[in-house]
Amino acid sequence: MLVIFISLSKGEYILSFQELVRSIFRYHPNSDTDLVVFEFRLPRIILAILVGFGLGIAGSIMQSITKNGLADPGILGINSGAGAAIVAYMFFFQGLLNINKNSLWIILTTPLIGLLGGFIAAFILFLLAKERERLDSQKLILTGIAINSGFGSLSMYMSLKMKAQDFEMATVWLNGSIYNANWLFILSILPWFILIIPLIIRKAYSLDLFQLQEPVMIGLGVKVENEKWLLLLSAVGLIGACVSVSGSIGFIGLMAPHMARLLVGLKHRNSLIVCGLLGSFFMLIADFIGRTIVAPAEISAGIILSILGAPYFVYLLVKARV
Repeated sequence: MLVIFISLSKGEYILSFQELVRSIFRYHPNSDTDLVVFEFRLPRIILAILVGFGLGIAGSIMQSITKNGLADPGILGINSGAGAAIVAYMFFFQGLLNINKNSLWIILTTPLIGLLGGFIAAFILFLLAKERERLDSQKLILTGIAINSGFGSLSMYMSLKMKAQDFEMATVWLNGSIYNANWLFILSILPWFILIIPLIIRKAYSLDLFQLQEPVMIGLGVKVENEKWLLLLSAVGLIGACVSVSGSIGFIGLMAPHMARLLVGLKHRNSLIVCGLLGSFFMLIADFIGRTIVAPAEISAGIILSILGAPYFVYLLVKARV
């Protein structure tokens, strides 16, 4: 709540607490204040909360399914797969998108394109990382890095073929940013959250069981492959929705699950929501820093998160070896 207040009040146009209260509760509102709050800052804050929440929960699912604490939608290439699909959508329909970029139909269909790309990346990842019908943790990370690189190169190649204006938009988007947030973007991803997150919370017990070996899970009557693919599809759905409005945001899905487990323990019924809240917290802070540190210019939230997350990833890597 403190970060939300700071994000609403600080920036190029500084607002006092009284001005915010008057604008939000419609008590002697001011048109300039309303413009800053409701058109620029509030949609951005809500979008940051949703994107961080979705990526935090998706990271928890990926780490549970793979039994690997280094698993992250960005590192494993799922973000890149979703991103490449959306860049391809931009590339092949750029004329249509330029004319109707704020069209409700285009904004609502973009998450579907991201879902398709993310699922393709996840399918390739699990196919290549399997060894004797089991996921190999070391193979998983190496395969994920390769997939991430491959889809990232494909995205860059397609963006280089675009016109200058489209290339700039694609580049900013690929670095992970919510600078052009609006209420339509929020509307486009809300249905995915409403459908998927209750399902994931209902499957919290299954996620707990993924800490056991697969033969034990089968002995307990769990349909392991069915549960795995259902949860994977749910995670990819969240990732595709988030990537469609924010671009490729990394490291939230890596950091949030570790910190949530330290705060509330291993039970997913407790940790999933905390993962989401931590993800929202990180996303809000990264966006605020990126928006204000070099104002009036901006640094993408994805770049800020990479600066913060890369040392944490190295720490976890060293800790895992020890």
